[in-house]
Amino acid sequence: MKKFGLILSFVLLLGILSACGSEGTSGGEEKGLNSKKLVIGVTAGPHEQIVEKAKEVAAKDGLELELKVFTDYVLPNTALDEGELDVNSYQHKPFLDAFNEDHGTDLVTVGKTILNPMGVYSDKFSSIEDLPKGAKVGLPNDPTNGARALYIFEEAGLIKIKEDKKETASIYDLEENPKEIEFVELDAAQIPKQLSELDAAAINTNFALEAGLSPKEDSILLESSNSPYVNYLVVRAENENDPVLEKLRKAYQSEEVKKFIEEEFGGSVLPSWEE
Repeated sequence: MKKFGLILSFVLLLGILSACGSEGTSGGEEKGLNSKKLVIGVTAGPHEQIVEKAKEVAAKDGLELELKVFTDYVLPNTALDEGELDVNSYQHKPFLDAFNEDHGTDLVTVGKTILNPMGVYSDKFSSIEDLPKGAKVGLPNDPTNGARALYIFEEAGLIKIKEDKKETASIYDLEENPKEIEFVELDAAQIPKQLSELDAAAINTNFALEAGLSPKEDSILLESSNSPYVNYLVVRAENENDPVLEKLRKAYQSEEVKKFIEEEFGGSVLPSWEE
């Protein structure tokens, strides 16, 4: 009997530990998200600042947001896929689609956030028209943001991309380049530090702001407002319809957050959830 009692106690202990372990939401194995707390990954800069404001709004609705801050564009998706995060906020749909295809992941969008209009900057020239023949121009080296930058140059009339390469454009897909611009692919986070060595460079808004550059005031060319590169809240597909995400969307897409964006960034970052 004594031996049986010990076995029974051990089984009960395992049950208790198992039950305790099932209440977390960021381990990657659970089916649902915690209704009172979400772990959200953001990139440093505007996304971090805006989610900090959304965190204040969400708290009023009984939802706690725990931020984890990243400094690159790959780890927030890797961490989300592996269950270290419940949601992330930093990327546009073309980047997400490419990431899913390249990594075999199943991450989905669940709400619009902001548009960070990409800008072209220069320490040497005050106008995009002043770029000389053979100018050395920096581009982000990830495929989606590299293509995005090329579209901006095409819209300005500096280059023409091959028609059948519009959606996946790279520096090797140019049909016309009359100024013989030399495009140099660089790590997006490092471009501001290398701007002085270039004639110009396309820089993502978060990295521009970190470097003290204002897209609205300092760029010599700015992405147009009809850009398809709107950013989103992203989750694992299994959690796409989880009820707690409505609380998150409500907090992020609130008037308080919209006002914060407008006042804090002065047009360099734009709320994108209103049609």
